[in-house]
Amino acid sequence: MNRHAQSAVMFLLGATLLHAGSTDLYLRYVKAGLRPLLLLSGAVLIAAAVATLWYERRGADHGDHDDHGAHDDHGDHDDHADHHREPRVSWLLVLPLLALVLVAPPALGSYSAMRSGTALQQAYGYDDLPATGPLRLGVADYAGRAVYDHGRELRGREIKVTGFVALDASGRPYLVRMALNCCAADAQPVKIALTGKIPPVLRPDAWLEATGTYTPERTKDPVNNGPIPYLKVTSARPVATPSDPYDETWNN
Repeated sequence: MNRHAQSAVMFLLGATLLHAGSTDLYLRYVKAGLRPLLLLSGAVLIAAAVATLWYERRGADHGDHDDHGAHDDHGDHDDHADHHREPRVSWLLVLPLLALVLVAPPALGSYSAMRSGTALQQAYGYDDLPATGPLRLGVADYAGRAVYDHGRELRGREIKVTGFVALDASGRPYLVRMALNCCAADAQPVKIALTGKIPPVLRPDAWLEATGTYTPERTKDPVNNGPIPYLKVTSARPVATPSDPYDETWNN
């Protein structure tokens, strides 16, 4: 590609990054904490595209001035050689950028979750929880406290957890969030098995707010034998998909 085409592609890429970073679109790809770097990258690419185009035109203007009156019989041939057509197939590089804006992929869901083992990790410690009132916990936070802290601060408390529904081969229901280290490419599931008053009809990938209590009952993930705690459900209700579908609390 010539410099003008390169500038155009760089500008489009920078604009796409700025668009994704200024909306919730970027949350489909990277963790929320990377937003400043995404916006900075977009701005740098746009600046580089403008600078490349400016230097290219400046060089062309100087070249025209230096070569004024120096054409010979081969001028037309030289001009044709200097302005040959680049392969149009190179513009296919723009298609992924358009796809990024126009066709945002859905967040990873139950299909990926049930084909990967739970990624639950033991935290270095757990923050103190409020002494009264219902506890709103993330899937990874509840699972970590239930397994590694043995439910020390969870016993006898009303707990609310939100995640998407996943069903294993036997139909056992789980509440799941995909946990991120950096981006969606390294997302791994953290799972809670549900027991108690479970809704009679559960649709995989539907988002659910489950209210219940801690139970010491556990099971093992059939994929990697990792520990999966249970939540004893007292009620559940469907909720909308959150703007950030991934869980980052496990590596904070």
